[in-house]
Amino acid sequence: MSGQSPRWQTAARMLRRSGFGATGPQIDALVGRDWSAHLDVALGLDPDRDPGAVATPRPTPVTPPLPGNGARASDLDAFTDTLAAQMHELTSWWVRRMVAVEEPVHEKLTFLWHNHFATSAQKVPVAEWMGQQNQTLRTLKLGDFRTLAVAMLSDAAMLYWLDGVSNTAARTNENLSREFMELFTLGHANGYSEVDVREGARTLTGWYIGYGGSTRVAYGFHDGATKTILGRTGNFDHAEFCDVVLSQPQSAAFVAGRLWRQLASDEPASPATLSRLIAAYGPRRDLRALTKAILLDPEFASATGTMVCSPVEWTVGVIRSLKVPLVDPHLLDAILIALTVMRQRPFYPPDVNGWPHGPAWLSTIGTAARVWAAEKFASLGDLSTVEQAARTDRVDAVGYLIGVGGWTDRTAAVLDGLADDPRRMVAAAVNSPEYLTV
Repeated sequence: MSGQSPRWQTAARMLRRSGFGATGPQIDALVGRDWSAHLDVALGLDPDRDPGAVATPRPTPVTPPLPGNGARASDLDAFTDTLAAQMHELTSWWVRRMVAVEEPVHEKLTFLWHNHFATSAQKVPVAEWMGQQNQTLRTLKLGDFRTLAVAMLSDAAMLYWLDGVSNTAARTNENLSREFMELFTLGHANGYSEVDVREGARTLTGWYIGYGGSTRVAYGFHDGATKTILGRTGNFDHAEFCDVVLSQPQSAAFVAGRLWRQLASDEPASPATLSRLIAAYGPRRDLRALTKAILLDPEFASATGTMVCSPVEWTVGVIRSLKVPLVDPHLLDAILIALTVMRQRPFYPPDVNGWPHGPAWLSTIGTAARVWAAEKFASLGDLSTVEQAARTDRVDAVGYLIGVGGWTDRTAAVLDGLADDPRRMVAAAVNSPEYLTV
């Protein structure tokens, strides 16, 4: 294979990491542009006005009343079945939305922040709450991190997920306070103590979830006494607790480093790169500036091939690149099953740490599901780019179709051996090391 230019390959990486998949024509369109200006336009778009988003409106389920004491088994079963059906619809919708949008950066970032503030329907089976949290992430993902963090502290799904609704002045539950510091804002054992966790939990007491997923503090259950957190003393509420935590100097490095590892590499950023990212994040905790800085950093380009595609990124990327129609509900159901087998079903992270990364996605059972999906998508997709190419050009053509700028000799030999069967060739290409790592 002749191979594409380094700039073409970096453009391909930018599109794949900021979205889901990339095709040759999309990469060609970016190569000659000013990338900073391109990101300004893409990040500045309203995600809810994207034509693909308009065509895939988010379900707005209404949670049925919880059966009371003495309810019949059939009533409990009906309640559970309704919740399960609503959650299935919400999950199917998000996959369709990721596929449908014209500018995928907003859905990609929503997904990455879903992984950061990991909340799972395994424990929170209420689609109404999970859908609301999803929209909050979509709306606030490029603003001030403080605004997003405060919203998560009062979010119905998060409060239920981390036991915030059982945290009262009489019986403090430390789960939300601990994970907020450890996993969302500071990092494990990074400058806070067990006393800070306990005192932080006191600021978060008294929350309850009302009709429609609304949340408020019942002050009869809130600890209104003075607390001391991270060296500061006051009668803090949840927003002031957030401010105290985010004022710690280590918070900026943690947030910037976490987003780097979600967008750029399975490996931590170098100290020099991290310093640049912290500067972009700045005192305003600017997530848009941070996101842009990651995608434009020189280390982002040099990190090519250091990140294993997650199952959702891979699945949605292949569907988009091959233009696989998602009109058959049975196909959508099969895709959700495949994602479950690959262990990354949207709305179902395994725990509050979020999904794993790196080689964890290359398990044997995950590979089997990915091979099935690749063959299915290749049988349904538009392979004309490969089919219309001369046989001797098909190795290059399949790379252009899926946004791979160069093959190793070994992969090229495998693909060349399949050139008479474009379907098998494409299915093999999207399972190649060059496509699975980006």
